[in-house]
Amino acid sequence: MSHHHHRSAIAACYACADACDLCAVSCLNEPEPQHMARCIVLDMDCAQTCRLAAGFMARGSGFDNAACALCAGICEACAAECEKHDTDHCQACALACRLCAEECRRLTAHVAAITRAETGTHAPG
Repeated sequence: MSHHHHRSAIAACYACADACDLCAVSCLNEPEPQHMARCIVLDMDCAQTCRLAAGFMARGSGFDNAACALCAGICEACAAECEKHDTDHCQACALACRLCAEECRRLTAHVAAITRAETGTHAPG
């Protein structure tokens, strides 16, 4: 699949990584950061995975679809954790994570549809 098809997912991954970095740093600056430990860890995992997936997509790696699927799952977990917290940075991060997960799921579904069309197989169901 061409880089063109990946543009919106790449942009969503980088935007999400930035939001996660900001959220992690902001959580560390909260009055009781120990209460934000799970959020901070997920922010860091999500940021790293988003950058990994974006890099794979930008290079046209054969692992880009797998990286996008992993990224979507981690983004969803990070969003769920961030949504538990009332801070602006957590809410902004949750939104970025949900948008990134949606873009990655859209891309993996598109790749699956192309693969089915090329191989003449149908989706289970």
